Amino acid sequence: MSATGLPNAGPLAGVKVLGLGTLIAGPFAARFMGEFGADVIKIEDPNSGDPLRKWRKLYPEVGGTSLWWAVQARNKKSVTINLKAEEGKEIVRRLAKEANIVIENFWPGLLEKLGLGYEVLSAENPGLVMVRLSGYGQTGPYRDCPGFGAIAESIWAVCVTSRAIRDLPPPRIGISIGDSIAALHGVIGALMALHHKQINGGKGWVVNVVLYEVVFNMMESVVPEYGVYGMVRERTGASLPGIVPSNTYIRAAMAAS
Repeated sequence: MSATGLPNAGPLAGVKVLGLGTLIAGPFAARFMGEFGADVIKIEDPNSGDPLRKWRKLYPEVGGTSLWWAVQARNKKSVTINLKAEEGKEIVRRLAKEANIVIENFWPGLLEKLGLGYEVLSAENPGLVMVRLSGYGQTGPYRDCPGFGAIAESIWAVCVTSRAIRDLPPPRIGISIGDSIAALHGVIGALMALHHKQINGGKGWVVNVVLYEVVFNMMESVVPEYGVYGMVRERTGASLPGIVPSNTYIRAAMAAS
């Protein structure tokens, strides 16, 4: 129970979220909101559903899907809609009309081609907040290039600085950290937009989240050091340069007394 004596439904209770994304960044952002009480509706392709259903090992205990899917889809209501069919588009427009937030991580421009871009959806719902996650943004020279978390990590040398031996290729980070960081930036942006509307009124917002920019945001002093002193951060493995002691060590077994 909350301090008011009412059922504790979470701080986002009453917020309606429509999730149009697939795989990692978009669905993770919607999942995060659902975990804090938002009412989340996830749209899936009627033929195969979200590809994450079939990633990694499949488990009969969760309907023959992956456990990653079971985690990513919790606290959501899934519906299948053909976004290419006029009937399906009309359903999405109706759902968006009642939503506070729409989250999407499709290829830039795809929603516009489908007639489901922000201008269309906000015409019926002026207060709508749309979170758009992409590799390189909705505009610019790289907008049509494939954008994945691993590419963003490589652009900003996350992989290189994690390399322990100079001559070896940069290692792939063991999780999709670029996508997950983008999702969390999207959640923060959406909540800021809702707060601004509540305090100042006005229309909705478009929160434009770019994978390579959010990874850049996590690079600490790497860019300022290069810009001011021309310092290039080399591979450092598990240590943080200039901070002692800062590393991961194997603890030696203590001798028996």
